[in-house]
Amino acid sequence: MAPLPPWIPGVAAVGALFLLLPLAALTAAVNWSEFLPLITSASSLAALSLSLRTAVVSTLLCILLGVPLALVLARTQFPGKRLVRALVLLPLVLPPVVGGIALLYTFGRQGLLGGVLEVFGIQVAFSTAAVVLAQTFVALPFLVLSLEGALRTAGTRYEAVAATLGAAPSTVLRRVTVPLVVPGLVSGAVLSFARCLGEFGATLAFAGSLQGVTRTLPLEVYLQRESDADAAVALSLVLVAVAVTVVGLTYPGAGRAGQRRTSRPAGTAPAEVRK
Repeated sequence: MAPLPPWIPGVAAVGALFLLLPLAALTAAVNWSEFLPLITSASSLAALSLSLRTAVVSTLLCILLGVPLALVLARTQFPGKRLVRALVLLPLVLPPVVGGIALLYTFGRQGLLGGVLEVFGIQVAFSTAAVVLAQTFVALPFLVLSLEGALRTAGTRYEAVAATLGAAPSTVLRRVTVPLVVPGLVSGAVLSFARCLGEFGATLAFAGSLQGVTRTLPLEVYLQRESDADAAVALSLVLVAVAVTVVGLTYPGAGRAGQRRTSRPAGTAPAEVRK
């Protein structure tokens, strides 16, 4: 590896301290003698369970919708592509509460699609489904951005070889494209899951805060902050611990997969193509 300029590690240490000191302060503020009772209360367990369940469903939706989006953005050319990419990535910079209001005016009772949904007896706003939609809205760009970058890095060489050997487009996608970008897909899914787990603004604006129905762990932390600071701190630490565990368990595997992929000798096709 090429040596870095000598000032880089010092600045990197400052950046690391900027990220780690608030977490250390949060840990120091925990009332450890009451920690277990605080995080095992009925409302806390209900909020944690709802957060995990909705985050899993939202992440699956992100994969279902995000993979085709990333493929279209990375592998096709069409008029207005830059505008489409900007709109897809808009939730990254859009205040979450604005996204929640936009969802409310789309799926709410008086919204753009609300009347149609009411005909079929479906009410989305202020329900658990609203939590899933809010989380998916804010997390989808993370998967699209990560996977599109992986697709561009992988290139189209192996896909072209598979196509010239007579493989159908669906076969190329399943046996060549997806295996090549698994690390990017995993990274994007992890980022999406973590973003879903921490979603607050869009959920509050679109789904409200109903215990056991829409009150996720971030909403529970916010409410407890007003009445019980110790509970808010304890639940915040739980949220941090869950996020660190998810990212820590996944990224080492993704990194090793990426290393194995990049260590392939130049000019050697994947096993799927050689077959």
